[in-house]
Amino acid sequence: MKVSLVIPGRNAAGTIKNCLESVVPILDRKGLGEIIFVDDGSTDDTAKIVQHYPIRYIRKETQGPGAARNTGWHAANCELIWFIDADCVAEPDAMANLIVHLEDPAVAGAGGSYSNGYPQSLLACLVHEEIIERHLRMPSDVNHLGSFNVLYRRSVLKEMNGFDESLFNGPGSPGAEDMELSYRIFAAGYRLVFDRSSIVRHFHPTRLRNYLRAQRHHGFWRARLHFHHPNRATGDTYSSLVDNVQPPIAMIILAIVPLIFFWPVQMGLFLLFMFFILAALQIPMTIRLVKRTGLLRYSVFGFVSFIRAFARGLGMIAGLFSVPFIWKKKYFG
Repeated sequence: MKVSLVIPGRNAAGTIKNCLESVVPILDRKGLGEIIFVDDGSTDDTAKIVQHYPIRYIRKETQGPGAARNTGWHAANCELIWFIDADCVAEPDAMANLIVHLEDPAVAGAGGSYSNGYPQSLLACLVHEEIIERHLRMPSDVNHLGSFNVLYRRSVLKEMNGFDESLFNGPGSPGAEDMELSYRIFAAGYRLVFDRSSIVRHFHPTRLRNYLRAQRHHGFWRARLHFHHPNRATGDTYSSLVDNVQPPIAMIILAIVPLIFFWPVQMGLFLLFMFFILAALQIPMTIRLVKRTGLLRYSVFGFVSFIRAFARGLGMIAGLFSVPFIWKKKYFG
């Protein structure tokens, strides 16, 4: 089975060279028939770097990662479409380990896992090890696949009308269009497979400020996603209800703070209670990370994930406020 690799990217000059160096060597080998890079309106040296490689280069105005992926698979010549991100470096067997699952006609897509591109950064390690902990607990059959390393049938992408370009896709922002697509594919009766042996190295955030900003975006798109797919608000094969209740709890804490001036005793006790609940929710994952890695420094994960709940919560509030306007525009023009 021939594969077209689609890599969307915007201002990816810092990572795209490493990305392409990992996949160009398998071009015309192992089933990889072509590589397509879709430049989503870069303003840095991305185009100059990419055009030194034997790949197809497509430039478009900035419309977000979902729109860039749609442009790529529409232009592809092969039946299987492999998506990786411009900040990912594929292991030599990453694609091959996914293709075997598509030999089953009931399987619409297969996705893989990560390795860490910044092992020297504590924050990047915390982000990475949490993801790995979740991946280790995921079954082979899933209802959620990320687009950082995923292989889909072109026919299924066509049937599903590809990635959403309006509700869950944000220019310059990590949207939820990949999760939303996998939800629709799963709901249509297809199988989705997760294979931890297919690995791409990812450059996770190394600065807390950048990480929290990304998490605020994450909360924004999650609010829209759960509004449109309420059956997934309690979790999927990657996340759980425990993850989804933390941002609302963080927002309740913020809402309580000004009320202390009016009812200091009652609201003060309620604030402490909610603070304790949110803190307690960080304990299980923190313990699992420390236990699995054997490194006590991962105990700081509890603090980072506690703060993350507030960033996600602020994003979710903004996302909820955006929902009426977006749906009005979609359905009533």
